[in-house]
Parts: sequence; C-alpha cells; structure tokens
Amino acid sequence: MGPDDLPALLAGPAEVVPADGLREKLELGRPLRVKLGVDPTAPAVTLGWAVVLRKLRQFQDAGHTVVLIVGDFTARVGDPSGKSETRPRLSKEQVDGYADMLLDQFWLILDRDRTELRRNAEWLEALDIEGVLRLTAAYTVARMLERDDFADRHAQGRPISILEFLYPLLQGYDSVAVEADIELGGNDQLFNLLVGRDLQREFGQEPQVALTVPLLVGTDGVQKMSQSLGNYVAITDAPDDMFGKLLRVPDELIPTYRRLTLDFFGARDEWARVEAALADGTTEPWTEKRRMAREIVDLYHGADAGERAEAEFDRVHKHGDLPSEIPERAVPRTVFVERDGTRVLDHAALLVALGLAASRSAARRVLEQHGVKRNGAEVSQAEETFRGPDEDLIGSVWQVGKRAFARISGFA
Repeated sequence: MGPDDLPALLAGPAEVVPADGLREKLELGRPLRVKLGVDPTAPAVTLGWAVVLRKLRQFQDAGHTVVLIVGDFTARVGDPSGKSETRPRLSKEQVDGYADMLLDQFWLILDRDRTELRRNAEWLEALDIEGVLRLTAAYTVARMLERDDFADRHAQGRPISILEFLYPLLQGYDSVAVEADIELGGNDQLFNLLVGRDLQREFGQEPQVALTVPLLVGTDGVQKMSQSLGNYVAITDAPDDMFGKLLRVPDELIPTYRRLTLDFFGARDEWARVEAALADGTTEPWTEKRRMAREIVDLYHGADAGERAEAEFDRVHKHGDLPSEIPERAVPRTVFVERDGTRVLDHAALLVALGLAASRSAARRVLEQHGVKRNGAEVSQAEETFRGPDEDLIGSVWQVGKRAFARISGFA
C-alpha cells in the first residue's frame, strides 16, 4: 500500500497528471480513495469498459478504497467527450434501467464487498442554484474551449449547449463529494478529470491524481468500442458469441487487443512478442487471433471455456453443423394470418417471436438481405402460403446471420 506498488499500478496507463502525483499519494501511507465514475447509458459492460475496471480492481487488490460512482444524474446530462454534436438526453427511467442491468456485471471484475458504491444523484440532485453558481464561477468559457471536441465544434459553428458545459463541472464535483485521491478514466476523459482537480482546490481539498487508460478500438477497427455503433464485445456475451466477435478484430489490432484486454497490468508482455512475431511473419494472424479469443473467453467464463467456444465455432461455421445447444421458444399462433382468403406465415412476426429480430422492420431487412434460414434452407420472402397444420412448424430451426439460432418448441 506504498511506493513499492508504484511500478505495477503504473503499468498500462496512458497518462498520469501530475507526472509524479501517484508516487506522492502512495507515500501518504494510507489507503487511497480511488474513484471511477460510470454513466449508465447502455446495458452491457464491454471489453472497452473492462480496461479501466480491471485497473480499478488492481488498486483494490493493493488495499486501496475503490469508489465506484454510478452516474445516474450525469447520464441524464450527457457526456460530450469526443462528440461532434449534442447527444440526445436520456430519461431518469432509462438511466435507472441501464444502471440495474450494469450493477451485477461490475461485480464480475470488482470485489463487491470491498467497493464503495455511490450514485451521484445523491449530491447532484441536492445542489441548489447557489451551488450551481459556485461551480460555474470556478471555470471560464475559454477554459472549456480548450477541450478539443468543444473547440472543433465552435470553429465549425456547431452548437454547444450550456448543459454540455455543465457536464465536466458536475463530474468534477463528484470528486469533491467523495474526496477522491485518484480518479481513473479513459484517455478521452482527461479534461473532465482535470476539472475535478480544479474544483477540489476550490473546495479546499487536496487535488486528485488523474490516471487515464487507453481506449479500446471496436471490432470494426475504426472507432472506439461502443454499444451504439455495434462494434463491441460484452463481458457477458455467451462464450460462442464472444469468440466469434473477437475473430472479426482486424489483424493489425491483435497486439493492441492482447495488451488492453489480457496483458495490461504488467504480469506478461506477450503482446510485444506477438507484435514482433506478426511483423516478421513467424506467426500467422489467424493463429494468434484465435489464441487471443480463447484466452479472453477464459478470462470471463472460466478455464477451458475458450477451447469449447472455439470447437463450437468450428463445428457450426467451418463444418456447417447446427450448434449443440439451440434456444427453444414457443410462438403465438398470431404468426399465421389471413391474406385474401389464404393462410400465410408472417416470417417477420415469427423472427420477432423467436427473439431473432428486435422488430418487424429489422426482421424484414434481414429477410431482404438473404440472412435467414429455416432448417438450413434460405428464407427471403416476408410471407409464405402455409397449407399444413400449425404443428408442422414445431421442431424447425431458424437462423439469422451466422450465430443466432432458435427452435420452435410449440405455440404459446
């Protein structure tokens, strides 16, 4: 719990401000209060979020006090970091729903019994106008426009709401409320973390150390991992899905993925060996990608889960077999409708009932794209004339894309 922990705790971060601040904090010789704020704006913890959560767990294992702040208030304001335009606001009900879904996932990485869990509505909802004025008086518009995203939008004539200017101040006030010694965040959060330092000085506290970690690029290889972009891997994804998604990672990102998801804490430097081997051609990208995918699956699903996921992936996708486990669902008889005196099966309604499409419009799109199969045969029409008894559908296996399957077990 002292300076001897410094090398391990520094492994991986993109930036520490001030540079020697972490050493100075550790020399205090007491458990430090290490803060991470997470806005619940999506339902899953991704491998991108897991990078900073695992760094937080490292501080926890070193004996420090982890303060996990669920930003149930700031999520309603909306973090403008990295955004080129004002983001839509979420309702309190949406935010609370996401928070409920995320909490159990956090405990897959953090020790629940050693985590101080707070919601920032606890102190932000209690701020009166005098409190808000004190926050706004502590910062200038010029300082806010030092942020790259704000500066770019201002230069391009894109609107920036006063609400967005408030976001860094509210996040910074979280550090005041919990008396943070250290705050963690992605490297796109550095400005917000530094605002926390300034506000702590304003309120007579010793300023926190800002420690950022690199952002994980999504499986598209272009933008940071994001649930809204669909380029993510969730830590709660089924092993087969997780393995399959990781195989979509571009070859050039294999070392980066290894470093941030597996080797980030200095226990191994395998990512550097892999990078060199890929560069000189002594290893094949496909071989290293599959090994990486197995190890990530093992990390979140237990030993040997990666090998089983790989075997299942090969069985289904290389050999064309059906998965060994297919969800079974009963469907309503309303998937059958009358059209001009003819009884037809509504494929879009059936896919929604089977959980293979989120909506009828989504189902129609995948049908038009020839992405649906029944018992291995392609289905592309929105409807089909159905002359047999309803029970003829029982036992049929429906597939959307490469990995989504469902079997009709009966009628609800």
